[in-house]
Amino acid sequence: MQAPKVIPTVLDFTKKPSHSASSSFLQLRGDANATSRAESISDVARVETVESSATENEPVDDPELKLPKLKSLAIIILTNALLQVSFFIIVSSSSEYAASLGGTATFSGLVIGIPTVFSGLTLIPLMKLDEGVYKRPLHLACAASVLGNMLYGLAYKARFLYLILISRMVLGVSFAFWMYCKRYCSDPRIVGVRRRTALAGWLVVGQGSGFSVGPFLGGLLYRVGFKNEVFNGYTSPGWLMSAVWLAFWVAVALVFEDVKATPPPPPRTTEIELSDVTSASDPAPPSPRNTDRDEPKMTLQRWGVVVCMCWYAMTCFFILGAWEANIPVYTGAKFHYSPFAAGNLIALGGITTFPFLFANLFLARRVQDRHTLAVGSAIGLAGLLIMIAFLQTDTVQFGTLYFCWFLVALGFNLASTVTLSLLSKQLPGEWNGRISLAIQYSNYTGRVTGAVWGGAGVKVGMLNYLGLQIAIVGIGAVMFLTLWRDLKAKTG
Repeated sequence: MQAPKVIPTVLDFTKKPSHSASSSFLQLRGDANATSRAESISDVARVETVESSATENEPVDDPELKLPKLKSLAIIILTNALLQVSFFIIVSSSSEYAASLGGTATFSGLVIGIPTVFSGLTLIPLMKLDEGVYKRPLHLACAASVLGNMLYGLAYKARFLYLILISRMVLGVSFAFWMYCKRYCSDPRIVGVRRRTALAGWLVVGQGSGFSVGPFLGGLLYRVGFKNEVFNGYTSPGWLMSAVWLAFWVAVALVFEDVKATPPPPPRTTEIELSDVTSASDPAPPSPRNTDRDEPKMTLQRWGVVVCMCWYAMTCFFILGAWEANIPVYTGAKFHYSPFAAGNLIALGGITTFPFLFANLFLARRVQDRHTLAVGSAIGLAGLLIMIAFLQTDTVQFGTLYFCWFLVALGFNLASTVTLSLLSKQLPGEWNGRISLAIQYSNYTGRVTGAVWGGAGVKVGMLNYLGLQIAIVGIGAVMFLTLWRDLKAKTG
């Protein structure tokens, strides 16, 4: 490999008549390392140059750095955040609400978990109707959110316990848009390959706002009370969110610009007819099957990467869901915390992760996804191990529990930013819908099973509760280390 002659006259003057074999090898290796470093620096400089010169409506020339229009992107990110708040705002008061209408604690847990089931059931038929774009699912999400939250607020006046459950089923339809948020932020038609991890980071910021702002706001509304048959401490979360969603729906109708639908590929019969008319001397016309040869094939290693990312997507939401469900139960038994106090503890852990999650948005251009996954998993695992140490020494207090929850929330939120973005960088763009669906179902699996395991944590024993989480992280670590080379992807 010859060194690039940037200044030929200087190089000519500095030439020496002979070199030994070892010095030549060292020079070549040094030149290769310098070239690699120069390429890395030039990539970062290219990103920064494009960012400094691009404006909101100005298209980006580099396809690896393209972004959707800012207003439409903001709508998607805000939709994700509002869905997260809608999911968690009832956590603080749902058990008391159900009890006031004759329900049990088990029914309250069902109220929290049932939307995920209906969201999963909605995804497949909705994907057959979305035509590969986003406006129709987005309007459905807004409509279901307005209606579901209104039904939740009406249950107390109607004195009908199962209306709470029905309202959360309707909300589950809107939560199907979580998958579309992920798909939008990795859609190759509008998002360059070096932008996907950063946009996934914004989704995780919204996720963090959901399990911090949601429980705090729900607990605050419960404490204030508003003694009224229609608007009170039980029903106010539903009425508040229905009003917010109604206003947001108007903004969606006025601002959001959808992605242009990709036209379907030409039928094969056309290719056969063209090949019949084309003479032997003419060059063969390009066909989709010829271009497919350049696409990555699903080798055993690529299947391993898909399984690994789905496992981590499940792991992150299993552990986060388990802690969110366990904290009110554990603190109620250990410290006699009220729902308001438990909600504040959950919110505090989420809020303090925000500076680090925001920092990750700016580090995404320089850090590989596999490194982010490794650091996030290590931080979350440290929180689990420290919590076990506190339990064994019987030194669990508010401060120690908060510190462990902070590490778990930070680590696994950070790790969840790269599961879809890494896959979208390694697999063909046409597969974006399928891999988004696979990651979303993995998230749903973790969220449902984690909530159940977290609620049972005190009953099965807190050491067993944490031991299962550590085992799940360990399985992921084995896959991660085995596939380390195959997990390499572009930064950004």
